[in-house]
Amino acid sequence: MKSKTARNIHLFLLAFLGLGAIGGGGALIVSPSGKLLGGLPLSILARSPFENFLIPGMILFTVLGLFPSLLVLALLKKPNSRLAERFNFFKDMHWAWSFSIYVAFALIIWIQVETIYVQSVSWLQTFYMLYAIPLIFVAVLPQVRIFYKKE
Repeated sequence: MKSKTARNIHLFLLAFLGLGAIGGGGALIVSPSGKLLGGLPLSILARSPFENFLIPGMILFTVLGLFPSLLVLALLKKPNSRLAERFNFFKDMHWAWSFSIYVAFALIIWIQVETIYVQSVSWLQTFYMLYAIPLIFVAVLPQVRIFYKKE
């Protein structure tokens, strides 16, 4: 696979996640009852600390929506950030690349916590749990890493 193709797949995977979470999280913020998302019953939150979907929607919108969407821009522009570098565990790589790995783990954590509270698994949860795998694998491909290796 060519380097540019691999990088574009990486960017697409992040953008798809971000846009989906902006849509889903936004719908939960606008309608905390869950009605905008096909009538999600509030009863599925019975084992959670939430009375409605507002807080989960805000977390989804921000952490898995806005953050990966902004990461796409950061991966394209490669801006410097001292603050982001403090949280960069891969010191030989640009911080935005490292954060794309963190997003995949945030997705796994989100889905795991969601299934614990809801006490069931839907096809959408399965899809996004499996979606985290190519997010990580594509990011660590040598063809992608070459774009974000520090010089």
